[in-house]
Amino acid sequence: MTNPRHRNPLLRLLPKLAVLAIAGLVVAALVKAFMPQPVKVDLAVVERGPMQVSVEEDGMTRIQERFVVAAPLAGRLQRIQLDPGDNVSAGETLLAAIEPVDPSLLDARAIAEAEARRNAAESRLKQTDPNVQRIKQEMEVAESNFGRAQELKKRGTITQRELDEAELVFRQAQQNYRSAKFSQEVAEFELRLAEAALIQTKGVDDESESPENTHFSIISPITGRVLRVFQESSKVVSPGENLVELGDPTDLEVVVDVLSSDAVRINAHMQDEGNSPTRVQLEHWGGWEPLSGVVRLVEPSGFTKISALGVEEQRVNVVIDFDEPIEKKKTLGDGFRVEARIIVWERDDVLIVPTSALFRDRDQWAVFKVVDGKAVLQPVEIGQRNGLQAELLKGLDEGETVIVHPGDQVEAGAMVEQRN
Repeated sequence: MTNPRHRNPLLRLLPKLAVLAIAGLVVAALVKAFMPQPVKVDLAVVERGPMQVSVEEDGMTRIQERFVVAAPLAGRLQRIQLDPGDNVSAGETLLAAIEPVDPSLLDARAIAEAEARRNAAESRLKQTDPNVQRIKQEMEVAESNFGRAQELKKRGTITQRELDEAELVFRQAQQNYRSAKFSQEVAEFELRLAEAALIQTKGVDDESESPENTHFSIISPITGRVLRVFQESSKVVSPGENLVELGDPTDLEVVVDVLSSDAVRINAHMQDEGNSPTRVQLEHWGGWEPLSGVVRLVEPSGFTKISALGVEEQRVNVVIDFDEPIEKKKTLGDGFRVEARIIVWERDDVLIVPTSALFRDRDQWAVFKVVDGKAVLQPVEIGQRNGLQAELLKGLDEGETVIVHPGDQVEAGAMVEQRN
């Protein structure tokens, strides 16, 4: 009988083939183990788009025009019936009444003081007129420019952004004119009050006058609300002693204190390099949508403030005007907290690279770009930066891929692979 192994010679080669296969697998595994593995990295694409650089700080709202009503002459103040929050009307609401003191106290000195206050009030009123005329002319010019911009926009000569800027300048000029007129009206009220106090001081010695006619009434000079009552109870007051503070809660502004190093980058009521007013976004004020504003003033004098970490900082107040209708901010009041994002630089179309991809290589900025699966060291030149993005001026083109957060394992020529 024939042996089965002699019938099929391949059966005798199976053990040898199995050994060779196992040896091949072992060699392949060893080769793979000792071959360099691609480094897992995060990638980003260089692209074009809008970019902003801003200064972000907490701010507080405050009423723009406050008016403190003071006693124009000495006397006994009757109890003030108003409370904070009460509405007052110009020329109608009685704020306070002052009874005359002993006529023997009203000597020539009191009359001279009343005359001096009348003369000072008259001088203040005269000073407001040139300012009102100047601001009125600025408003008329801004109105003319805005009308011209509307016509040019209809013809397609200017962009929508240029039209918005002209409208913003016109609105700001209108607000400045209202503020100047308010100051003039207050000066007129102070003059009338000083003249009435002078008449009262000179005529109080007349014994023929009844006590009812000698009461000196102080009427509200503005339409608004009572913000604060300094003297609620009846008492003897001196000339110039504060009685009531008035204001219009709808006429708000925002005050933000920023670092002095950031303040030098903020333009107040001016144009920056892109011919755009310094815009502000007011966030986290309590509403669903942020409010817009524009910087009106960067105060020329700074002050020292201790930070939460106990570090002394030089800070500067920045005053911001709202650029929103009253309906959008009617729930805001005096002394409310907001978060201001002051836009110090912005462009609509720039080449952007993530700041997390940048690092210093000797004395210049550089990135690792990916070419054919390898990391390539690429020096770059950058411009403006914010917390997340940087303006790319030179070194990369749109669409190229860079490594963000490169670790120690990433070096020039290393194989890289995108992390899932």
